[in-house]
Amino acid sequence: MLWFNPEKRHGFVRTDDGERLRVDEDGLAAGQLLGDGCRGTRVTFDLASEGEEDARAVNVAAVPLFAERRARSRGRR
Repeated sequence: MLWFNPEKRHGFVRTDDGERLRVDEDGLAAGQLLGDGCRGTRVTFDLASEGEEDARAVNVAAVPLFAERRARSRGRR
């Protein structure tokens, strides 16, 4: 995520190829709240295009930093 401004209700993501795509507030996945502090957050998204120059990111969701792990039980010897 390059940035997202909640007041302006839009921002931009950068693809792995370096392309910048606009993200509108309605393009965020359900339950995703991105704010001013989201710069550099890794996200997943789908590409929506209404024309060659109107590509945008939709279904944008933050990638969790750490996958949940279960603690392993350690046997006593």
